[in-house]
Amino acid sequence: MRQRIGILVGGGPAPGINGVIAALTTEAVKSGLSVVGIYDGYRDLAAGTPPRTRELTIDDVALVQTRGGSVLRTSRTNPAADAASLDRTIAALHALDLRYLACIGGDDTTFGAAKIAARTTGSIGVVTVPKTIDNDLPLPDNAPTFGFETARSVGASIVENLIEDARTTSRWYIVISMGRKSGALALGICNAAGATLAAIPEEYPLASPLARVVDTIVGSMLKRRLDGHDDGVAVVAEGIAERLAPDALADVGSAARDAFGNVRLADIPLGTLIREGIRRRLDALGVDLAVTTKDIGYELRCAKPVAFDVDYTRALGYGAARYLLDGGSGALIALSGGRLAPLRLEELLDPASGRIRTRLVDTGTEAYRVARDAMVRLEAADLEGARLRRLAALTCRRPAELREIFAAVALH
Repeated sequence: MRQRIGILVGGGPAPGINGVIAALTTEAVKSGLSVVGIYDGYRDLAAGTPPRTRELTIDDVALVQTRGGSVLRTSRTNPAADAASLDRTIAALHALDLRYLACIGGDDTTFGAAKIAARTTGSIGVVTVPKTIDNDLPLPDNAPTFGFETARSVGASIVENLIEDARTTSRWYIVISMGRKSGALALGICNAAGATLAAIPEEYPLASPLARVVDTIVGSMLKRRLDGHDDGVAVVAEGIAERLAPDALADVGSAARDAFGNVRLADIPLGTLIREGIRRRLDALGVDLAVTTKDIGYELRCAKPVAFDVDYTRALGYGAARYLLDGGSGALIALSGGRLAPLRLEELLDPASGRIRTRLVDTGTEAYRVARDAMVRLEAADLEGARLRRLAALTCRRPAELREIFAAVALH
């Protein structure tokens, strides 16, 4: 029987990919398998084009675990976009004489792996390793996805610099952070850096007006000014764009989409839309503040992994190899209490959408409450009595008018 394992990477880069490749290769080779690295994810497999591959040895992967990026590169190709693509992908895997396939990726890559596992029914053992800086896969014990901790650390360092720049120049920064569905990265960066506030998708219902996000931030601006400060940094998760009413994003319909049908949020000028909304609101209030936007995201994805992600990914890579060698197939590898915890791929699917379930920030937890309480946000008490009158004195509006404007975004 053939004893050959293929490794591929799908989706966006995340710090720690090379740690998984290194540990998986090392354990597989030590166990008598040959290892082939498949470049560019599912791209060539799904197209029916012979993929570029590379035989991997222990020497090839020595020390790569400390490097950012992916030594096998990556792509966002969907191998299950249609029946023909899936057929071509499976035929290509058989042509490579693979007994096992290890896929490193996020929800979309995992979705593709689930379809491959279902179709091959054990002729090819399939395992996935969860990778995403968005931290949005439903792992046991609320464990982070690998790459998240590095991305949060690098993002926090950038925001710390912006906080100092904002203080020095008396301006506000609107920082747009990656995070399609979950606001975990934006919240984590805000919390770690001590930014003024975070705005995340989980706080807004579907079809929210842009004004609700704008007023959340403007409310913080007024409260900071009341305390004698004309500076601040708001970290906004890009996924808020998917929560906004259609008329707020008139160009979304024509925006480019990836192979999985997702709108490329990087193509939506969310920061500009929010900044212009803030300027209009400030003008209407008779308040003069400088506002600048900054997108961060691509700077985080190929960063050198922090020690946590190096250690974490080596454990995941080892676990993926052992799972396959022990006869397993069709699972996502996670750790629970330091032990291997395979999650069946079909159990990760959302019955309603047929896609991998998304883990969102739980706004009912103490962890979220601690992060929110550290922010400068308008609270219900700010819109009452003397406090409200002092806020109104900063504007050209009467207290009752100010309460009406901000009542929907004040925290209770």
